[in-house]
Amino acid sequence: MTDSTAPRAPSVGEIAKRLRSPWTASALALITVAVLDPTRLATIGTDALRAFAGTLPFILVAVALVAYLKASGAETLIGRAFERREASAIVLAALFGGLAPFCSCEVIPFVAGLIALGAPIAAIMAFWLASPLIDPGSLLITAAALDWPFAIGKATAAVGLGLFGGFATMALSRAGLLANVAKPRPKQGCGCGANPATGRPHWRIWTEAARRQAFRHEGWENLVFLTKWLVLAYILEALLITYMPAEMIASVVGGTGAGPIALSALVGMPAYLNSYVAPALLAGLMEQGMSSGAAMSFMVAGAVSSIPAMAAVWALVKPRVFALYLGLGVLGAILAGLVFQAVV
Repeated sequence: MTDSTAPRAPSVGEIAKRLRSPWTASALALITVAVLDPTRLATIGTDALRAFAGTLPFILVAVALVAYLKASGAETLIGRAFERREASAIVLAALFGGLAPFCSCEVIPFVAGLIALGAPIAAIMAFWLASPLIDPGSLLITAAALDWPFAIGKATAAVGLGLFGGFATMALSRAGLLANVAKPRPKQGCGCGANPATGRPHWRIWTEAARRQAFRHEGWENLVFLTKWLVLAYILEALLITYMPAEMIASVVGGTGAGPIALSALVGMPAYLNSYVAPALLAGLMEQGMSSGAAMSFMVAGAVSSIPAMAAVWALVKPRVFALYLGLGVLGAILAGLVFQAVV
């Protein structure tokens, strides 16, 4: 006679799912470093932890905001507003993404919230492409290292890339090529959304127990979801910076013309450059003969392909949207470099 109270052994499928989880990948990465290069384990772990701690306040604010909007039933209201004004939403997303004081990692929770609230993928793509490129702090650092024309050019490239990517994505969406773009996530319905008759959200969620419970449930689910992917992203970023220095990758790019600009974008994509570190590095390379267009292309591509940003895209949307994000990023970086070199 079997004991019905005994814990059930996990199935093969459940074990495989756990092995594929971001937590497992993070643990395996750290274990590999501990075995092969133990002297750098503390540095890699500290760098990843510091990066996550810097992002945590933004995560908490975004999670609370999204949980409140979901519990109040605002997602239908927001979704309809975006659907009616898709072109306007793309413009606003590109402007806000290019000028807001957020780096690529800090916008991840906000993008996750936009997807959860049903915003169109074109506006999300515009925001996603523009947001990693510039913020007020890196704008000043770029101006100090590379002068104001380069800093203004980078800010313009951020907005331009957002507009280019947003409208290109809108065209693909309207052609029926980008339906059902989000990866499936566990449904977290609570039965307390907007009234289907009026479509009006209930903003005072604290007055109803079901809505308070929905707020707690939605907040916790999103916090866990974002944390597991960001932890992996920051560990991978620390590994890349430790074992593949940006100086080594960037040093192979030099010369003038369209060729180096295209090569700079292709090299810059896998060579993530922090927006606060890149200006000084590129200033030195430009003194050694790197053209201004190649430097702009390298900087734009490196920011768009930051590991936290790519991890978020991969986690939240299907592979074809991930490929579109990378394709638009590298093409936009090449165009930014060509335009900047022609203008300056």
